[in-house]
Amino acid sequence: MGGANRIQKQPQADYPIRAPKPVGQLITNIYKDRINQFYAGGQWEHNNLRAMMNEGVASGEPHVQLSVWDAPDLTRPTFEDAVSHEFKKTSVGASFGPSWSTHWFKVVLKVPEDLVDKRLLELHWDANNEGLIWSEDGKPLQGLTGGGERIEWILPESFRDGKEHTIYVEMACNGMFGNAGGDLIQPPDPNRYFQLGTADIVAVNPDARQLYIDIWIIGDAAREFPQDSWEQHKALKVCNEIINTFELGNKNSLNACRKIAEQYIGPNVNSAKVYDSDKDPVVFGIGHCHIDSCWLWPFAETKRKVARSWSNQCDLMERYPELNFACSQAQQYKWLKELYPSVFERVKTKVKEGRFHPIGGSWVEHDTNLPSGESLVRQFLYGQRFFESNFGSRCQTFWLPDTFGYSSQLPQLCRLAGMTRFLTQKLSWNNINKFPHTTFNWVALDGSQVLCHMPPAETYTASAHFGDVKRSMSQHKSLDHDATSLLVFGKGDGGGGPTWEHLEKLRRCRGISDTVGLLPRVHMGSSVDDFFDNLERKADSFVTWYGELYFELHRGTYTTQSNNKYNNRKAEILLRDLELLATLASIKDKSYSYPKKDLDHMWEIVLLCQFHDCLPGSSIEMCYDDSDELYADVFKTAAGIFKDISKAFGVSEAETATMQNGVALNTLSWPRKELIDISENGAAVACGTGPFLDLREFQTFEESPAVTIRKRSDGAYVLENSQLRLEVQGGSITSLFDKSKNREVIPKGQKANQYVIFDDKPLYWQAWDVEVYHLDTRQELPGGETKLHEEKKHRVSVVTTTKISDKSSIETVISLSAALDGEQSYVEVSSKVEWHETMRFLKVEFPVDVRNTEANYECQFGYVKRPTHYNTSWDMAKFEVCCHKYADLSENGYGVSILNDSKYGFATVGSCMRLSLLRSPKAPDAHADMGTHHIRWAILPHSGGLGATTVRKAYEFNNPIKLLSTSAETLAAAVSGVCYNESPVRLTADSDPSLILDTIKRGEDDEDVSRGELPKKKGRSVILRIYDSLGGRARGTVATTWDVAKVSKTNLLEDELEEVVFKDGKYAVDLSAFEVATYKLQLA
Repeated sequence: MGGANRIQKQPQADYPIRAPKPVGQLITNIYKDRINQFYAGGQWEHNNLRAMMNEGVASGEPHVQLSVWDAPDLTRPTFEDAVSHEFKKTSVGASFGPSWSTHWFKVVLKVPEDLVDKRLLELHWDANNEGLIWSEDGKPLQGLTGGGERIEWILPESFRDGKEHTIYVEMACNGMFGNAGGDLIQPPDPNRYFQLGTADIVAVNPDARQLYIDIWIIGDAAREFPQDSWEQHKALKVCNEIINTFELGNKNSLNACRKIAEQYIGPNVNSAKVYDSDKDPVVFGIGHCHIDSCWLWPFAETKRKVARSWSNQCDLMERYPELNFACSQAQQYKWLKELYPSVFERVKTKVKEGRFHPIGGSWVEHDTNLPSGESLVRQFLYGQRFFESNFGSRCQTFWLPDTFGYSSQLPQLCRLAGMTRFLTQKLSWNNINKFPHTTFNWVALDGSQVLCHMPPAETYTASAHFGDVKRSMSQHKSLDHDATSLLVFGKGDGGGGPTWEHLEKLRRCRGISDTVGLLPRVHMGSSVDDFFDNLERKADSFVTWYGELYFELHRGTYTTQSNNKYNNRKAEILLRDLELLATLASIKDKSYSYPKKDLDHMWEIVLLCQFHDCLPGSSIEMCYDDSDELYADVFKTAAGIFKDISKAFGVSEAETATMQNGVALNTLSWPRKELIDISENGAAVACGTGPFLDLREFQTFEESPAVTIRKRSDGAYVLENSQLRLEVQGGSITSLFDKSKNREVIPKGQKANQYVIFDDKPLYWQAWDVEVYHLDTRQELPGGETKLHEEKKHRVSVVTTTKISDKSSIETVISLSAALDGEQSYVEVSSKVEWHETMRFLKVEFPVDVRNTEANYECQFGYVKRPTHYNTSWDMAKFEVCCHKYADLSENGYGVSILNDSKYGFATVGSCMRLSLLRSPKAPDAHADMGTHHIRWAILPHSGGLGATTVRKAYEFNNPIKLLSTSAETLAAAVSGVCYNESPVRLTADSDPSLILDTIKRGEDDEDVSRGELPKKKGRSVILRIYDSLGGRARGTVATTWDVAKVSKTNLLEDELEEVVFKDGKYAVDLSAFEVATYKLQLA
């Protein structure tokens, strides 16, 4: 055993006994900083990689000949118009302007002989503004951004013949983000001029350009990977080896450097082949180009942005087969089709190839807080019909990455519009609480759900940086259920979309994942629908979020640009009324033609103006000049339609009428009984259930007047009817007594209808934001003397002037009308505000003797509950919220509702209800809301909790009956065969009062109505939309006098889903809580 000799292993012969030299550890921060120096500009650019980017440059004549035609008066002429004019010679260094002007350049290019055989020839054009390159025969080729971004256009091979070739450049005198006179959101400077800084033929060295991307991305790995990881140290080592290998002027060194880079990014990054590995990706890249339909530029400029941006993407797809591109907004596709048909055809070709993906299913990327329920329906109806008629299919994914909060009914409406998925990311901007999910099931008020994904890179305009890919995993909040995510990349807001740099960077990110690891593996070549298809297979395990996705920022958008919001509400109501009346007229009288073309035109305008920077009030002044004109067009068109409808029914508008020749127009679906003025001092009672209500005499007796007013010795006025008694002093209501309930509404010592004003200086986004600290600056505005304004048998009122400042004031009229049996009375307030303030916020308060920890706010097709307390940061974040026609605070047995005719901002704090009236931000519109405003609201006390009384009175407040006149003979002839006082289609009296018959219209594809976008359908049909407004099971019956052959329940797109039993002129309605149901009545 022991004693055996042990042989010791000898060291390797090449390992030296003595250390030949000291070797130190890399000083990490210094070696990291060195990387940027390798490709930076400034003092290094003539001695680093930049010095080898180009192999030659041809400037000036005879190689680049420039001439220009300046379009007059800020016009945006067509190509045909522009090239018909005489061009004058110009050169690099010349300046062009002012802001928003257009200049057309004729560019004659002749490639010099010494550049003809270079590998990559480009035109570099940079005037620091946007532009569009056109072919000589008038086809848009590619957009230009300027300011160093997207300034290159690859010359066609045909240009290498040494001959002259002509192109045109359409210059727009605005940057990608308009013409801000300071930082991004400042009002535009009207006198900006832009210097043409570059117009060169450039021979680019592709190896240098590719090496630039290589070291950029590997350098990001060195900077962003954890310092305790070998992957980070490897990246740092590779970058420094590249820098050490580089030899200025030695083209072969570029290839040597790129070979070193392969150690980290692999050998396949020069093509889409890099994505062919069989390793499972977790990040899915999708190109996107978010183009705000208006914002810091007007609608007219957006039309050009669309052509510039989408022609870019079609061009990139030719060079990068992995690029899949998604873009939303049917309106923008329609603009492209009408104004740039050749680009639209290119897009259609790419859609057929499965590369260019129309997405979203809506007309624009609209706001979802402020539009009515029916407006949201029409966003989907018009959007999906456009996509189907032009591209052959509907969208599956609702796409709203940049909208300021999301209505609780969107999941239901999405499902009814054929979409099961939803993408946004805006909640990542929350400035109080962090939204807890990335991928989840979002559930509507009625229980409908959509699969929602919020890209964890937390942007819809990613630059495809290494960090964007990394954050797609590090910021993912749903990893316990699914680790995949979308990376939405491309220049956006002002358009542009992905660039060649984005695509090259992503190739290298994939190369890193497959070669080294640690970075989440990104994949290109799939669509958004592919991504969601994979998610849907495991969606039943995802977390759920019930109700609205409240955005904890941009709360000021509920109020900014008051006139724009008023026009929206007015237009929505007008369209509802016109569709109802036109439907009745077209069925009653076959000689009357349903005005589908005009209605479509009006709807498309309204839907466009609901874009998420227009309706919320966050655009520049030019946009609201545009929207004023657009709404004026809507109202003018509406007047013409109503005139034709009136002829069909034998009625006409009237300011005065008698009991014999007067009728009242009613467009609501329940019995109404209201007072209506028929002369300067006279009133009648309009009552009934049909579209045209009889007028009955308003009877009052001298010994017991229906409504009274008296002045007390202390100057207060007391207004009283059979239901309510109120006391008004100094413009405020010091008492509101509900006689039927023997209950005081206003807490002792407090005042309702009290104006309050706040300092309004948000952290940055002026038009968008109101911050929680503004509440600390509350000041009451003392009212002036209250005076008698009106004393009539049917209505009394007082008027008060309240001074806001030396420039601003409010004239307030508080009215009380006679109470009618069976109808809840309310206090109406009309205000005329002269508003000329700076960064101040005007509101009106209503303290009420009602307690609840939650208040009710009308939303689309229902209402939402929100806290009245600040228990948690989530509660406090809702210090300003959105409502539609009413807000309500109720306790068991009693409540108070505040109705309005055009306002959306509200807050209920404890028992104080507060309606937001006017803001005065100075950016991006320096004159936002300045001027005169007419605003109406009402205080509605009611028995019980929130109920049908509030819902119906809110509708009635916004849809007042209208006085019409007709002769007995005309009336008899006009309504022959039609019950004048009863609607031909209605919910019967025994139906649940929470049911609202909200929409009556003709079928989109009826043969006598269709405009031919989709196949016509035989016969005539009527579409009814009914919803439950109060959140419970609601049953009822629809009765009609029309000759109906069949009734079907449909989706929002009017596809028939199931037949409904129809018998004896009736069919049953049975809706779940907050359900929206659409029915199609096929006429015999």
